[in-house]
Amino acid sequence: MIPAVNSALSGLQAYGTKLHSNANNIANVSTEGFKKTRVTLEDRAPQGVQANVETVDSPGAIRMEDSADGMKMVEMSNVDLAEELPESQLNARFYQANLKTLDAADEMTKSLLDIKA
Repeated sequence: MIPAVNSALSGLQAYGTKLHSNANNIANVSTEGFKKTRVTLEDRAPQGVQANVETVDSPGAIRMEDSADGMKMVEMSNVDLAEELPESQLNARFYQANLKTLDAADEMTKSLLDIKA
């Protein structure tokens, strides 16, 4: 049962990082020059997941903006809400799934202790 708990805790941390990245990207969707972050997951021995955060350097949309010197081109954020919102919903569900795994391990441990008593 301990490996199940360690694995679920690892998943909670990883999906918490992914949710944090989604929230930060969504909050900065209108920030000039903001570069979104992407979180990738990889296996960690002996069990678990590790979250790796990287910045996506693709250019954002360009728009013309009025300034004191006249019109100038300004690069906007490279965040796509059509990508971020569904991904944040999925990440929230994966986070909940890891919480359920912890609940199941907790119930199994309680049942085991009840049997021994």
